[in-house]
Amino acid sequence: MALIELRDVSKSYRRDQNEIVVLDGVTISIPQGDFMALMGPSGSGKSTLLNLVAGIDRPTRGSIRVGDTEISRLPERALAAWRARHIGFIFQLYNLIPVLTAFENVELPLLLTRLSKKQRRDHVMAALGIVGLTDRARHYPRQLSGGQEQRVAIARAIVTDPTLLLADEPTGDLDAKSAGEVLTLLQRLNVEFKKTIMMVTHDPHAAERAVHVLHLEKGSLIEAVKA
Repeated sequence: MALIELRDVSKSYRRDQNEIVVLDGVTISIPQGDFMALMGPSGSGKSTLLNLVAGIDRPTRGSIRVGDTEISRLPERALAAWRARHIGFIFQLYNLIPVLTAFENVELPLLLTRLSKKQRRDHVMAALGIVGLTDRARHYPRQLSGGQEQRVAIARAIVTDPTLLLADEPTGDLDAKSAGEVLTLLQRLNVEFKKTIMMVTHDPHAAERAVHVLHLEKGSLIEAVKA
């Protein structure tokens, strides 16, 4: 069953008198439980596609459905609520808040829920346990390595048990060893926890960890291959 359906999706921006086309008529179907890598050169539209699926941006044309919801038609407030419930986002530069501990960073998405303090704590410690960092719960980002910071960011992305994990160059700022650990963790989330993952990457070694690879070139899908 397809979890994500994009039908003839285009995205363009106006710059002065010019129209800049970032995505042009993209149609893809991604099944539930897939681990999909999006590859392509800079400016090919990879991150734009990820942002559209996340409901962070809206298509100029076409429809985007995730599960039973056509997110391209949702009003802004409903879209924000949908995103908080269904999307876990992992960024290249971690986006951790420096003055908060690892525990507090992971807890942030739960502050928007009705969970009790104890329930929040249980969820946070479970997420930190999955990424192997329960012993770093009280550490601040500056006290962690880059790989540990990214694992905290992954814990924050999974703490609400989202429908979909979206990762934008998650290993782009890491050394080879830390990158390998993060990719192994993403594979585990996919296989063991059945998480559907879309990952933007420039790195063919990272893409090899995915189940399927999509290639974008100048805003168009040029091929879909088995990794």
